[in-house]
Amino acid sequence: MTTPASQSGSLAVFDLGKTNSKLFVFSEDGAVMDERRSRPVWGSHKGRAVLDEQHLFHWMSQELSDVVARHDVTGLMISAHGCTFALVRGDTGLLHPILDYEQEIPDAIAAKVAPILPAFSETYTPHLPLGFCIARHIFWLAEEEPHAFAETQSILCYPQYWVWRFTGRHVSEYSYLGAHNQLWAPLKRDYSSLVDRLGWRSRFPAIVPSGAIVGQTTVRLDEGSTKVINVHNGVHDSNSALAYYRMTGLEHFTIVSTGTWVIIINLDCPLNALDEERDMLSNVTVDGEPAPSLRFMGGREYDLISGGWTRPIGQAAVEAVMARGVFALPSWAAGGPFPEIRGEIVGGDVAGEERAAVAALYVVMMTDLSLDLIRSTNKVVVDGGLAKIDLYTSMLAQLRLGQAVVRSTMSEGSATGAAALAFKARGLFPFKDETVPVAASCIAGLEAYRDRWRELARAARARARRAAGLE
Repeated sequence: MTTPASQSGSLAVFDLGKTNSKLFVFSEDGAVMDERRSRPVWGSHKGRAVLDEQHLFHWMSQELSDVVARHDVTGLMISAHGCTFALVRGDTGLLHPILDYEQEIPDAIAAKVAPILPAFSETYTPHLPLGFCIARHIFWLAEEEPHAFAETQSILCYPQYWVWRFTGRHVSEYSYLGAHNQLWAPLKRDYSSLVDRLGWRSRFPAIVPSGAIVGQTTVRLDEGSTKVINVHNGVHDSNSALAYYRMTGLEHFTIVSTGTWVIIINLDCPLNALDEERDMLSNVTVDGEPAPSLRFMGGREYDLISGGWTRPIGQAAVEAVMARGVFALPSWAAGGPFPEIRGEIVGGDVAGEERAAVAALYVVMMTDLSLDLIRSTNKVVVDGGLAKIDLYTSMLAQLRLGQAVVRSTMSEGSATGAAALAFKARGLFPFKDETVPVAASCIAGLEAYRDRWRELARAARARARRAAGLE
């Protein structure tokens, strides 16, 4: 027997990252009742890296069935990483596997699309590599898969793809459309000139606010019964975290949202301060406002520099590598404020904990520089995985002595923000400001190390730009 959907009860939130898939169950008072984790599987299709979406959907469906039975879940919400989309036709299926954003398009396609991308002053999106700009990947499929593209009814952003899988409903949403996709003009609050030039506007469904109830899904329980639950429109992950802190009452702050990417958003930064050559851009909030941003792949870079170090790092190791003058210089992954140069370690060989200390210092140096670039003089809120690392937050606080630095105590800002948006649609506001002040470290020589790191990085960038004829 199927029971009708209720708007009271607990909420399931899928937080889908590039390397980790998470499920959280929130009670109506905002408490986390359950948590599950998995990893997405990436494969290949016609030489293109693609998501095994059936594998992920199977995991999502199984876990959803279990938490609905265990926790009286009555709603489903989705937060997801950026740069990803799906081509779908009606209720019948996916027309091409979902592309992995970490692949460059063929040179011939890049040469065709580059001249028609809108000016930075329209989209506030730089000309980004790989699939960091959805428009390039959409153009790629339109060129190389014309039959599939011709049959496309809807281009769905990644959270909205999963909304469609669970409800059959085609919708769009502000925060994802405006996430450095070249699809959106933030100041016009409308699609960009590129969308109309290529005739894509009709392929994007109607925009519905994130968190709004857009349909229902029937969950089959183990004992054979079913339960109907509501499905809320999904959201872009870092913008979800921003929404969460704003909904708890914080104002005039810079969020440092950390995971695979470190994404920094400062609503107080003027748009004319954004430098397109340094991976600075305007995201869009869940309400459709411009959101000046900067990002670098800090989590990925830490793993690469440290060799996958997962154990604690002591202050003694940090002081040792500083005393020896060992620096990790950018960049170790695509994107970020130093796209012209490739990462290297200078000043000596390091291994083990000392190499991890160099990696931690690198991420702190990059975050500190990024805060300057995005004109951050207000409160700094550190969210995500790095918020759990005392060494990271305390060194950052030491370098930002003129600003208050706080960290989240729950460290899952994107999932909690998604929950807050869904609960808001029910008229519930369970979350309060739970950030706590960060005590600055007292590491002698950290400021001098920062100054020398900046000198080395700036010089390496200048050499690379001169060699490329950019200066």
